[in-house]
Amino acid sequence: MARALLTNNNFNLTISDVANILDINRTSIYYEPVEKIITQEELDCKNLIDQIHTEHPAWGARQLSYQLQSQGYDVGRRKVRRYMLEMAIDAIFPGPNLSKRRMGDMIMPYLLRNVEITKPNQAWSIDITYIPLAHSYIYLTAIIDWYSRFVVGWDIDDTLDTRMVISAVSKALRISKPEILNSDQGCQFTSHDYKAFLSEHRIKQSMDGKGRWADNIMIERWFRTLKYEEVYLTQYQNIREARKEIHTFIVSYNFDRAHSAIGNIAPAQAYLRLPHPISGRARKAPLLQPAVR
Repeated sequence: MARALLTNNNFNLTISDVANILDINRTSIYYEPVEKIITQEELDCKNLIDQIHTEHPAWGARQLSYQLQSQGYDVGRRKVRRYMLEMAIDAIFPGPNLSKRRMGDMIMPYLLRNVEITKPNQAWSIDITYIPLAHSYIYLTAIIDWYSRFVVGWDIDDTLDTRMVISAVSKALRISKPEILNSDQGCQFTSHDYKAFLSEHRIKQSMDGKGRWADNIMIERWFRTLKYEEVYLTQYQNIREARKEIHTFIVSYNFDRAHSAIGNIAPAQAYLRLPHPISGRARKAPLLQPAVR
């Protein structure tokens, strides 16, 4: 925007004038964004951190750095902590989760404590997880229905921002709408845009209590299933391939995989409260398919 004003300057504006109009620092006009180059060592470290964190979610940066060092990586606690921040993961020990939310963000109350979940769409959970690629990495936002464990929406992007989160919720709303949507206290979920989006659709926003990782356990367990049964068994070459394969996994999970917590039936059957499994043409109904782009 600043460069456009200077280039198409019909008002003889100075750099200081443009900076004042846009309410930005004058030096930022000269800033040229530099694309970050991910080394293979960094990528290997992050992939290993993701695997160790999935297996031992209570381990923090110090313990993870010891594990990486034991496997020959020259990393310290601070570098591991920086990698964890970039990957949007944190240890689940009780304590303030300041790594992902901005100080001063308004935290919403947790609305699901001691609430009996008796029907689909009564409560959904949303969260973000790291997905490795062959030469890079991306992020997956997913939403799960508490009652049925049905994955109602998801999206993939290579940037960790609110846009991806809102996109995932938008896709889920093509299927239905929850009474309550729960998340952690990450900055994507405390952002004005996300809150406004839920308010516009009259969805009650709920957030995990500080240090209470189990408050969002439904989606955390599903991420673990996804990692062990799909992600760690496949090396995605690019974001398009990852999107295609994860879509295939989600469809199979929703319609084929019996879930012990819901009486050993598939999530889609529980979500629709059907007495028999969904098969054939019915399972291909657009409103039951998680959107993929």
